Amino acid sequence: MEAKTLDSDLDFAFQLQMQEAFSASLSVHHPSSSLDVTLSPPSDMGFDYVTLMLQDIERFEMERKDREESEEEMRRFRNDLNRSIYDQNFARYIMNVPEQEWNNYGDNYERPYDGNVVEAQNEGFRVYVKGLVSEERIREMKVTVGGVGVAICDFWNNLVLELRKKLDGAEFMTGEMAGVEAVIHGLNAALSLDLKRVTLFVDDFLVYQFITGRQQPGQSKLGTKVNEVSLLQKRLTYFQPSFAARNDMSFVFKLARDAIVSQITWPVETSNGKGLKETCMICFEDTDATQMFTVDGCFHRYCFSCMKQHVEVKLLNAMVASCPREGCNTEVTIDSCGKFLDPKLVEIMSNRKKEASIAVSEKVYCAFPRCSALMSKSEVLQYTRTVMLVAEQSGARKCVKCHRFFCIYCKVPWHFDMTCIDYKRLNPHPASEEAMLNTLATKKRWRECIKCKHVIELAGGCYHITCRCGFEFCYTCGAEWRNKKPTCSCPIWDEPNIIHNRQRRQ
Repeated sequence: MEAKTLDSDLDFAFQLQMQEAFSASLSVHHPSSSLDVTLSPPSDMGFDYVTLMLQDIERFEMERKDREESEEEMRRFRNDLNRSIYDQNFARYIMNVPEQEWNNYGDNYERPYDGNVVEAQNEGFRVYVKGLVSEERIREMKVTVGGVGVAICDFWNNLVLELRKKLDGAEFMTGEMAGVEAVIHGLNAALSLDLKRVTLFVDDFLVYQFITGRQQPGQSKLGTKVNEVSLLQKRLTYFQPSFAARNDMSFVFKLARDAIVSQITWPVETSNGKGLKETCMICFEDTDATQMFTVDGCFHRYCFSCMKQHVEVKLLNAMVASCPREGCNTEVTIDSCGKFLDPKLVEIMSNRKKEASIAVSEKVYCAFPRCSALMSKSEVLQYTRTVMLVAEQSGARKCVKCHRFFCIYCKVPWHFDMTCIDYKRLNPHPASEEAMLNTLATKKRWRECIKCKHVIELAGGCYHITCRCGFEFCYTCGAEWRNKKPTCSCPIWDEPNIIHNRQRRQ
């Protein structure tokens, strides 16, 4: 659109010059003529056309120089790429030379690079592309912006070129159209490097269906873009689209997200010089870009203050924190939270995640009260075997955190010179902490699961208990339930518990 406007302005300026020249010619040849040709610009044009034309010429000249410099830089880049591929191939050739032949003739191996050899055209390259469209906020305005990320790697996945660009007209694009635009940018970048053998990686299944021809796009604009991909594909000697998992595309996803971020920030003067501001999508406050947190995986951005409150609320409710963006379920990684959370909260998050990953029947805690580290039975057994071969038979375990030994059966510090039976005979009374817990459990009528040893409280309902580990038992006597039936004669419920539970739900 800018090009069309500029072309129209230049055409008008040319017509203006021709009329001025014609008027000047008439005034020279007919000085006494009553014909007075004057040119008056339209009343709605209140600017200097000559100045505009000179500015356009200057801009064209600058664009021409920029284009020439860009083309020269691209030629140097292609030459460096060809040289690098040539060197790699020659290095592999030398590595495969037999040892005896190398000892005899190694000093005579010589193969200088010929700048006319186009090695890149014979090599296979991997092109990773990602297009994003996102609704963001710039101060009081909501805007829809888009970005493209492209990464070109060689056969061994070494990065050759990375590219991030904004998408013009993103407000009229769908996610699939942005993905196809990314494919076009990726193929154009590959062709500009004279690459002819390309494997393309996308993580959007619908985009993959479009470029493989397995599904036809319904929109005319999208169809035009898909046809453009087909035309670019014909300029390649080898083209293979591939559907990749999102985890394998995280680096190119970040490039596309960076292209979006570059459009929603604005420069400001700060006490430290120039800086960038960005609007948080939660509090809508203008925040220093360095104080914005990026969620790993989806790369949505929020200020540290909002993320701190969000994560703390999730922790208080014993939940795993995820991205606050509606519809985004990306989990907030523990390591990244260290930027705004207290170290103690980070440790709590780490423990919560570990607790969720270990089955209830597999959990074991260090017997030393000041440690109490959570481990899985298989983890601590494997760790103990590195220093004690008979760990499984003896019951001794070495804590992975404090590195002290304890008994997994007695839940006490390891008794080196006696068996568990001898230890219990010599220590019939439990430790003070355990005695206090037993007293409280008796007073509150708590019950212990005989399988995983977790203490359970019945707040309301029937006496048929299903523990977190899956074990079913009677809350009254602790007898096991089998096939959904009790093995004891205890009553299944007490009427006040059932009524109380029903009223609380209402």
